[in-house]
Amino acid sequence: MAYASHIINHSKRLRNVPKLLRYDHAVLVRWFSNGAQSSVCKREDVAKIRPLGYAPAERETVSKFVGSHPVSYCLSKKTLSRTVMRSGIPMGGVVYSRGLLCSQALSRRGFASDAGLPPCQEIGMPSLSPTMTEGNIARWLKKEGDKVSPGEVLCEVETDKATVEMECMEEGYLAKIIKGDGSKEIKVGEIIAITVEEEGDIAKFKDYSPPASDSGAPAAKDSAAPPPPKQEPVEQPASSPEPKTPKPTSSPSEDRIFASPLARKLAEEHKVPLSSIKGTGPDGHIVKADIEDYLASRGKEVSAPTPKTKDAKLAALDYVDIPHSQIRKVTASRLLFSKQTIPHYYLTVDTCVDKLMDLRSQLNSLQEASGGKRISVNDLVIKAAALALRKVPQCNSSWTDDYIRQYNNVNINVAVQTDNGLYVPVIRDADKKGLSSIAEEVKNLAQKAKENSLKPEDYEGGTFTVSNLGGPFGIKQFCAIINPPQSGILAVGSAEKRVIPGSGPDQFKFASFMSVTLSCDHRVIDGAIGAEWLKAFKGYIENPESMLL
Repeated sequence: MAYASHIINHSKRLRNVPKLLRYDHAVLVRWFSNGAQSSVCKREDVAKIRPLGYAPAERETVSKFVGSHPVSYCLSKKTLSRTVMRSGIPMGGVVYSRGLLCSQALSRRGFASDAGLPPCQEIGMPSLSPTMTEGNIARWLKKEGDKVSPGEVLCEVETDKATVEMECMEEGYLAKIIKGDGSKEIKVGEIIAITVEEEGDIAKFKDYSPPASDSGAPAAKDSAAPPPPKQEPVEQPASSPEPKTPKPTSSPSEDRIFASPLARKLAEEHKVPLSSIKGTGPDGHIVKADIEDYLASRGKEVSAPTPKTKDAKLAALDYVDIPHSQIRKVTASRLLFSKQTIPHYYLTVDTCVDKLMDLRSQLNSLQEASGGKRISVNDLVIKAAALALRKVPQCNSSWTDDYIRQYNNVNINVAVQTDNGLYVPVIRDADKKGLSSIAEEVKNLAQKAKENSLKPEDYEGGTFTVSNLGGPFGIKQFCAIINPPQSGILAVGSAEKRVIPGSGPDQFKFASFMSVTLSCDHRVIDGAIGAEWLKAFKGYIENPESMLL
């Protein structure tokens, strides 16, 4: 009986809901929350309530949070739709459901704005990386009308760093694709698709369009706000009109500006207002010298205006505007932030790579015999950099406002250039992996970067970066920009043969040297620490057998 008394009490209040909603939505919340308790509409209790006048088969449950308590009310689908349409409240505030709660993170379940539409699930653009604020739809793998199940891939989303597959969370049918293939700059949370539970409801969403704004509760509330009450006209006491004083009018001779014909012509050519010039001629007349003095004071030349030949040349330029990709935007913003906020300094050293090349040839012979991946010079550089970071851990750190964070893991990001932009996949725990494992992992990640299929775990969590322009491009030496929040990046140049002195006075020999430049964040790495790291790195490169110990 306790449940029935609560329901009867609420049902009496619900009769005046349409009237109440016309005036103030906030009043409704206070009205229901006044003494309301958490209640559940049981089927047997609802059947006893006849004053509502609804058939049991037509009743559904409206769930709403009042304060911190979930309160449930029994309404028919028809009454609920009519009440919502009258009040102008979007279904984000009052959720129509069949025993299911709304998921605010990825999807929302409820009626669309049209009361004639069946229950649906609105799928929003998810946040697939910590820095993602908007994304692009690369392509849909499901089409409208397809059945979807949990775990199936709906579409591919281009985030700020990679292309990620978006999976379905619930079973149903894809009724409407709001954002098609190639849609760009979709804000996180914006509706991209609609799913329904019943296959027969797909056709009802053929012409469906989402509201103007997903978070449009305030906007809808403002748009549906009733006009202010009309104010009765208040009779003002009659007052005697104030006497109007006539304004002094200037004579026509005072408004006239006297200037010589030559001065007028010069003023017209340079668009000089005569009213702003004080004449120095007879009786205050404006003469040519007055115009010239005025132009000189403004920094203009008195000569006649020249034709705009430069603009004509610029108009003849042929160019193409290339829109920014997501990875290009992120690269630009991060590198600009790095160069403006991180105090860079650079250390360069030449390392002899003759022993390194000999060891690489021996290892590749073993790799070919066992069917493994060939080891590149860059793989050996990654291993040497990781061991040097283990030896000088101060360089394996990052700066924060309160402390310097020193990492125990040595995760090396490797810069990979693709047609889509610059990617930096990460080799985790590179100091603990063998050269064959590093070689295979680098090649797999580079291939995924070129295919634009990297996942967040493939590029997040790096502590140091290696950028190599020597091997593929033949660049002798360069300085790289630090990848924040890291505090160091190694720029690797190409190897070249040089003549070096021999043991005797007339003896000489040839050797291959490779230039590397370490970019350091001076807030974290002092000059002596950076030099110590380069010394350790050079030792591993010039004595590569020590990396195998």
